Amino acid sequence: MSGHLRTLSQKVWDWHLVHEEAGAPALIYIDLHLVHEVTSPQAFQGLRDRSLKVRRPDLTVATVDHSIPTSDRSLPIMDPIAAAQVNKLEQNCKDFGIPCYGVHSSHQGIVHVIGPELGLTQPGMTVVCGDSHTATHGAFGALAFGIGTSEVENVLASQCLLQRPSKTFKVQVNGTLRAGVSAKDIILKLISNIGIGGGTGTILEYTGPAISILNMEERMTVCNMSIEGGARAGMIAPDDTTFQYLAGRQFAPKGADWDAAVARWRQLPSDPGAAFDREIVIDGDTLDPMITWGTNPGMGVSINGAIPDPSTVSDPMERESLTKALAYMGLEGGKPILGHPIDVVFIGSCTNSRISDLRIAASLLKGRKVSPNVRVMVVPGSMEVKRQAIAEGLPDIFRAAGADWREPGCSMCIAMNGDQLRPGEYSVSTSNRNFEGRQGKGGRTFLASPQTAVASALSGVVTDVRTLLG
Repeated sequence: MSGHLRTLSQKVWDWHLVHEEAGAPALIYIDLHLVHEVTSPQAFQGLRDRSLKVRRPDLTVATVDHSIPTSDRSLPIMDPIAAAQVNKLEQNCKDFGIPCYGVHSSHQGIVHVIGPELGLTQPGMTVVCGDSHTATHGAFGALAFGIGTSEVENVLASQCLLQRPSKTFKVQVNGTLRAGVSAKDIILKLISNIGIGGGTGTILEYTGPAISILNMEERMTVCNMSIEGGARAGMIAPDDTTFQYLAGRQFAPKGADWDAAVARWRQLPSDPGAAFDREIVIDGDTLDPMITWGTNPGMGVSINGAIPDPSTVSDPMERESLTKALAYMGLEGGKPILGHPIDVVFIGSCTNSRISDLRIAASLLKGRKVSPNVRVMVVPGSMEVKRQAIAEGLPDIFRAAGADWREPGCSMCIAMNGDQLRPGEYSVSTSNRNFEGRQGKGGRTFLASPQTAVASALSGVVTDVRTLLG
């Protein structure tokens, strides 16, 4: 691809291309392999069965996040399957010489939270993990994507991966966001526009004034949900905001290496005039807070909007899909979503569990009480986020407001760690998926920003945060 104008993702691809043949997938080199307890046991067993070692344990990092309970860490894990998964990861990492941030590590946390905060995630890298939300790391200008268990085994053994190049899809977000509107609303708006298959086969590159003013944690929120639009990955070009975030972090380059790295990273942004296969423009100035009403992340509306009415939809398949989602959610088409009663609010997940998310939540909860009908869970994304929150007095604010402050982990994003909805319960969740049963069998999920989640927790019904902001 050299010799002509290239996009950010094409540059990173070119930097990592090991071998390619016409008609076959290309072999690309992987800079960082993140591992957790759910998708790795079979991969490690595969290595043992073939008498293979991990090729680059120094480029591999593990943590426990999915199965780990968010209750008191001094207690044993009661679920035997979860306990086995956690123990197995720690044993596998010991056997294969991989650094592991286990249950009692001071750096344990959600894999997509600790990678950036430790400075492991850097611009221009290829990053993989056996987890679909690996796209989060694309906020740094890394080509980052989820892989399956057999691919986890291949990367452990070879530090390479067979991949086909993706098409490019530019998402230009113009203007500035109004009060009460956040990064989460940008990505929910995009997915509601293009649908859950709209980005299939592409890498989304987010650009434009409303993206460049976002801080790194907000950029991670946007990139995190790229997969929900069907994309392979999501990326944002590195800039001074990126470099300032990374400077001084544990695994970031130091001294002369840092200067050389920044000089290299400055070459990454898409060349002016580089062609994209697809483009879409979103007007940030007119964006409202968004919320999902259905059973996939594309089923979203503006907070003041009406739930779609299947009778107004001509396409029979789309009509059937809407009807089925409404039946599961117990909602009626054509009605407003504002004011719908809720039972649970979850603030956390790899989408919205960073310190800036918790600060926003605390600022809205301070001096207020959550509705007595609503169970509110606040779950930090990592031990580091937890330490920062404690230093700033945030847990005291959450508890005083009537919210439950938990230990770090994936928690109620995925109902496999004890944190889940009961059948029929409604949650406003800051996580990334609202599939049937995702947060617990029969549970019903409205995806929204931390601001919308807190406003709804206070009133006990779906609420526009702007009514709190005056």
